[in-house]
Amino acid sequence: MISSLHDALASRTSIHQFQPDRPLDDARIAALARLATTAPTAYNLQNWRLIAVRSPEGKARLKAAAFGQQKIADASVAFIVCGTLAAHVHLAAALQPSVAAGILQQPVADAWVAQAHASHEGNAALQRDEAQRSASMAAMTLMLAAQGMGLGSCAMGGFDAQQVAAEFGLTALELPVMIVAVGYAGTGNGAQKPRKALAEVLTLA
Repeated sequence: MISSLHDALASRTSIHQFQPDRPLDDARIAALARLATTAPTAYNLQNWRLIAVRSPEGKARLKAAAFGQQKIADASVAFIVCGTLAAHVHLAAALQPSVAAGILQQPVADAWVAQAHASHEGNAALQRDEAQRSASMAAMTLMLAAQGMGLGSCAMGGFDAQQVAAEFGLTALELPVMIVAVGYAGTGNGAQKPRKALAEVLTLA
């Protein structure tokens, strides 16, 4: 087990070769999903859904929608990370547990709901942007959770979104943003690739 977030970030690499036929039990899959949903969202919208594809039949359908990428078949589980549109409609209900726990005061929650409705209602572009942001943060959190459990992962954007939606029964309000394959790393995976120098990407203002 990797003991610190720093170690997880420093050692994480994209796994393209998984050990096949090494499943994860449902409890570990649920633990990964639970940790993924600790990622932040605007207004605490929690505008995401995860589909954990772990059966051979499900993997075969997802592999076909992902242009035949073998890592989907070999990984223990492939998560379809979806962002949800029109999430502001359900925000009041999503915030109630925080109000009940005393984390948010009801007037604050009401103000957030009003602001979210004002900005998101009728704004398809903002809803889509928010769904993509939230799903992307959940996917990264999922990968770090996998790393912390001693598992490897790979974020995959190469798939036919319409085919994924049709194969897995997504609604018109569910946007498949990313596939995250998770499992036990096989042989032939490289170390973390060098990153650009900070001088190229960091500006201090």
